Amino acid sequence: MNARVRRSTIEGEGIAPPSKSYTHRAITIAALAKRSELYFPLLSGDTEATMAAARALGAVVELVRDAPIPKLTIGGVDGQPATPADVLNAENSGTTLRFFTAVASLCAGITVLTGDESLRKRPNGALLSALTDLGAEAISTKGDGTAPLVVRGPLKGGKTTFNASQSSQFVSALLITAPLVEHDSYILATNLSSVPYMRMTTEVLRQAGVEIPCSCPEGSRDYAFQVKGGQAYTLPEYTVPGDFSSASYLLAAAALSNSRVKVRNLFPSAQGDSRIVTLLEAMGASLHWDRSAGVVEVSGTDSSGLRAITVDMCENPDLVPTIAVLAAVAAGTTDISGVAHLRFKETDRLRFLTEELRKLGVRITEKEDGLSIQGTNNKPLKAAAVYAHDDHRLAMALVIAALAARGDSEVKGVDSVTISYPSFFRDLLTLGADITLTERGV
Repeated sequence: MNARVRRSTIEGEGIAPPSKSYTHRAITIAALAKRSELYFPLLSGDTEATMAAARALGAVVELVRDAPIPKLTIGGVDGQPATPADVLNAENSGTTLRFFTAVASLCAGITVLTGDESLRKRPNGALLSALTDLGAEAISTKGDGTAPLVVRGPLKGGKTTFNASQSSQFVSALLITAPLVEHDSYILATNLSSVPYMRMTTEVLRQAGVEIPCSCPEGSRDYAFQVKGGQAYTLPEYTVPGDFSSASYLLAAAALSNSRVKVRNLFPSAQGDSRIVTLLEAMGASLHWDRSAGVVEVSGTDSSGLRAITVDMCENPDLVPTIAVLAAVAAGTTDISGVAHLRFKETDRLRFLTEELRKLGVRITEKEDGLSIQGTNNKPLKAAAVYAHDDHRLAMALVIAALAARGDSEVKGVDSVTISYPSFFRDLLTLGADITLTERGV
């Protein structure tokens, strides 16, 4: 699907979709518990992959279609997943692949996990090494850490040290799995990136009755976890919070068009991407967050318009496409650093953000661990045809950028938005965006 986008001013109210990250964690943990009800789950391509993986290991996952609010009921395996009868396909979901590679190590038999072409390029070597240290057998069939992956359990516990700079999902996968094995575990994750995502995992684990002590020396990115074995999960009910990552596109669109937009369902949580609020303020947006009501309102920009910032985004990599688009229009040069791990997402996001934003007239330089972006001093970008590379965050960021361009732009290959924000285009259209969707090749 392609999107024809024209310069637009958006106005009104929207609702942040449920968090993809919390939905993944809640489904996975509930599948390892006994029985759970999950309210307001995100139903998207990635979370459907996690539901399918849970079913493959013996959980009963059902969407209650006649409920007054969206709800999943999950009959879990009580810490004893079954060996899958077939290959487990994580589709395009890195979270699903990594979480269930670890969960599969609880099975006595052999599990084979794979995904689509993009997912089969993403690294998993550190996770495989850690699982092997803890008593399982875990290998890449190609010998390079990429899927297909083969796991034989059962995981036993013990000690492991590994470099977590490529993905916090390795750590989350182990923290979800290790409490259910026979022996205690000591897990040392060095150079941990995207720390807030680890904290989201421990937050859901805490609600499921499992506390995992963690220590990190001041000024360090090395996190040590003491995990007691022989535990069980109890998660009778869980409500998925709104997603700040997805909401960032609506908030950014309001700032770019100097208009007023309210986004609801944004309550405080462990989400690191709630940082979008302070980043928007730092860049000159007129913004108010009513935390008790869960409402973030952008009412244009201050008198100077959007302005550049210098920011380390190691802990908020999913916000980089949004900030890059804001920086493209701001006054001054924005420097984004600390995000070398963005090269290991659905695409090399640093490379493709650079390539595609340049087509819109953005003066942008790709760095080893970030981007340098010279803004237009609050003048419109130029219209162009750009390609999303089947990456949902690139697709949404490029659409927002096109809303700030003079003339008609085309964003090609936007189908991927369904991975994390299925109602993205509907929400933008409701707010007044001038967008026409067409089939690819039309």
